[in-house]
Amino acid sequence: MKEFSVRLANRPGMLAALAETLARAEVNIDALAAFGFDDEGIVRLILEDADRARRALAEAGLAVTEREVLTTVLEDRPGSLARMTRQLANAGVNIDAVYLLRTNSLGMEFAVAVSDPDLARDSLAG
Repeated sequence: MKEFSVRLANRPGMLAALAETLARAEVNIDALAAFGFDDEGIVRLILEDADRARRALAEAGLAVTEREVLTTVLEDRPGSLARMTRQLANAGVNIDAVYLLRTNSLGMEFAVAVSDPDLARDSLAG
């Protein structure tokens, strides 16, 4: 799974234009976080079809970076997130972003962007 980070001007209509670009390419948004800082905005997205998204964003001339994110399913009960984040911290893995993707009867599915995906994968598997 990939996280796309898009830098935009922080002004009316910019997020709408980004969403419209993805809609025209028929790319579904699985998770999104958007922040504005003075004149600049950053939008972080997890998109259903990374290849199609990459093409659409490039064709739109947007400044985009991407990185791998891990997914994990946690029990939907108090302490689950605390245990997972402590495991990563104890392994020396920094968490850059966390997205709650969905909840269902199996638990809560999270996407996690980390400083070291391989080390995080090993930590969460153990």
